[in-house]
Amino acid sequence: MKPVVALVGRPNVGKSTLFNRIVRSREALVDNMPGVTRDRHYCDATWEGNEFTLVDTGGFIQGDDDNFAEDIRFQVIQAIDEADVVALVLDGKFGLSPYDRDLVTILRGSNRPVFYLVNKIDGETQEENLTEFFALGIDTLYPVSGEHGYGVPDFMDDLVQELPQAQEQEEEDVIRIAVVGRPNVGKSSLINKILGEKRLVVSDVAGTTRDSIDTPFTRSGKKYLLIDTAGIRRKGKVGEKLEKYSVIKALKSLDRCDVALILIDSEEGVTDQDITIAGYAQDRGCGCIFLLNKWDLVDRRETGIKAYLDKLYMEAKFLNFAPAMAISALTGLRVAKIFKSVDEVYGQYETRIPTGELNKILNWATERTPPSMHKGKRLKFYYATQVETKPPTVVCFVNYPEAVHFSYKRYLINQLRDHTHLDKTPIKLEFRQRTGKIDFSTLKDENHHTRNKEHKDKISKNKEQKKRERKIQSRKKIERLQK
Repeated sequence: MKPVVALVGRPNVGKSTLFNRIVRSREALVDNMPGVTRDRHYCDATWEGNEFTLVDTGGFIQGDDDNFAEDIRFQVIQAIDEADVVALVLDGKFGLSPYDRDLVTILRGSNRPVFYLVNKIDGETQEENLTEFFALGIDTLYPVSGEHGYGVPDFMDDLVQELPQAQEQEEEDVIRIAVVGRPNVGKSSLINKILGEKRLVVSDVAGTTRDSIDTPFTRSGKKYLLIDTAGIRRKGKVGEKLEKYSVIKALKSLDRCDVALILIDSEEGVTDQDITIAGYAQDRGCGCIFLLNKWDLVDRRETGIKAYLDKLYMEAKFLNFAPAMAISALTGLRVAKIFKSVDEVYGQYETRIPTGELNKILNWATERTPPSMHKGKRLKFYYATQVETKPPTVVCFVNYPEAVHFSYKRYLINQLRDHTHLDKTPIKLEFRQRTGKIDFSTLKDENHHTRNKEHKDKISKNKEQKKRERKIQSRKKIERLQK
């Protein structure tokens, strides 16, 4: 397990900017408006070969009237408690604050190594701004600039010296689960219920979650990564720059997840935006599970689960293979059963179909229902091969790829589902022109797997051997003619 380093400080001192500088990526949202970060944000980082996990936290303020202040304070205290080393970030531009003294008092009672960073110091000429911070009774202050990188290497060199030795662990597959949906449908509440702790800030105010928050989680010996995302509203209703960034981060989470849990507010019913979000997940090729949340608030005498599912699958026909269940993140109704569906979907999502079986299904399907003619010529399906998993991606080589109608493509996908029992995962089916040989470079450019290097080397050696044999035969023929 990697050591944990927590960045703490009052609002708008530059913690997220420094966080992005250390992890060398724009993982955390950054804005001049105070209070952008509300939840704990984890990311792995490396310095001079030393690996650790860095935690970004919300701004700590005592006794503030902000609706989220109490929740943010709780998140900061939790981050300090689980950290091996803490870095307190101070504001070198606006100077010392009473809230800084509160944090120093808390950290002195934490029995953890603490580094005190004065941020927004862009050069040696500004280091005189450190003077007033010595009033906190601190011996060593680190002048740094999260924006420009000044002083960060010196701090990092000292930080890694204080880190405990990381425990080596075997690399295991982690199932990445993104929780997506409209604002205020209960995404953060669901993750808190799964974890059994108040890990994420929850509020009735729509848009509470602004960043995509990754949370590692182990259940029954299996490792998962839960990704909480910001609510995705209709494009016309997204006005603020910060909200636009939040939506972009939420959509990027779909690109890196294996399974998307699409939350729908059962009390409000299935909306057009729910279907739009489902379309985003389908376009990115991830496994999907519909969760009808807040089922405890629904009057089941008026509307049963069957009516909900009928409407859902009528609106989202493109995801008719995705499982669905009614849950309640508040009461815990069926929350434990979610992972059974996740495991089933993921198992199919990473399935590889043997080439022989694949071609038998293809031949049977095309003979049972032949494709329509193309300009008076018959469409010929030569062979198929699976080139990728997550999701299963199959390439069919045909004589006229552009002539395969979308309805016939859908027919072939349905036949693959029926005969391979891949009834809960997306399946990608592509058509290519048969040229007599496979262009492996093209397959590689399209993120498809190619044959292994040993097989290609064997083919190359066979070609060279046949070439030498032809030369020998030609030379012998010339010698016979000369005689």
